[in-house]
Amino acid sequence: MSALPEERIEIPTAGEFGRVAVVLGGCSSEREVSLDTGTAVLAALRSRGIDAHPWDPAQKPMAEFATAGFDRVWIALHGSGGEDGALQGLLQWLGIPYTGSGVAASAIAMDKVRSKQLFRAADIPTPDYAVVGSPGEAPAAAERLGFPLIAKPAEQGSSVGMTKVSGRADLDDAVKLALRYGDAALLETCVAGDELTVAVLQGRALPSIRIETPRAFYDYRAKYESDRTEYVCPGTAGSDAEAAYAGIALAAFDELGCSGWGRVDFMAGEDGRPLVLEVNTVPGMTSHSLVPMAAKRDGIDFEELCWRILGTSFEARDIEDTAEVAVNGA
Repeated sequence: MSALPEERIEIPTAGEFGRVAVVLGGCSSEREVSLDTGTAVLAALRSRGIDAHPWDPAQKPMAEFATAGFDRVWIALHGSGGEDGALQGLLQWLGIPYTGSGVAASAIAMDKVRSKQLFRAADIPTPDYAVVGSPGEAPAAAERLGFPLIAKPAEQGSSVGMTKVSGRADLDDAVKLALRYGDAALLETCVAGDELTVAVLQGRALPSIRIETPRAFYDYRAKYESDRTEYVCPGTAGSDAEAAYAGIALAAFDELGCSGWGRVDFMAGEDGRPLVLEVNTVPGMTSHSLVPMAAKRDGIDFEELCWRILGTSFEARDIEDTAEVAVNGA
């Protein structure tokens, strides 16, 4: 699956964006993070003179959105409903441009199992894994993978429902927790090494970030609550390693058909080899978030970052129009 090459479309004035909805909150397990993201984005857009307004689907049904008079949408809705292609499909049906990846890419990126299958098919390195539908299936899978391992829902973000499993005694509870969020749980080899992330913005990789946490792994608390988590940017040892991470991040992003902006998460094995964990199509934009950190290192402040991401709503529309012309032979 290969996306069309992206180029940044520069939007010179706020008025060209029209009336913008920042869709935030929602009803998923990531509601609170989404509210933080959306609030920060809304303030940034307004500070640049953009006519931006919040829309929380948990408070105002999307059935009313079609007649609300918005010209485009900044998607700040994390998790199910906002990051899995559902909102993207609705907006596409309504003909309202939106930020980030399209319907299919959003759905595939949210599905960790499908993502890993595509990574393997494209020779993009990723940790070994198994898929289980019940706690009873887990022991055999764990025996093959070995301990420690990571158990997580197949379709969640922000490390929701994720557990590091050190041994057989912890396995059942970890799988049961993961299965609270869906019909399948992903068991993944726990890679002992550095955790890094690479943000992608309009076809370009931003500087990598290495994450250092005193917790067992970079879980929900480490991401959004802890002041003890440290970030090193760039996160690699030199330009060659930085280029390697950037190349793999762009390849993973492209393989899933993603566009606009996002973030690719990695673990480095003992041999230093980058292994892709997942692609996030609507990363967090809170005070603890990684994409703003990488952008700042690249000379892009938060307000400009939000402006550029809003600009991807123009790019997504133009790419779809070009693809439609090609398909119709016009």
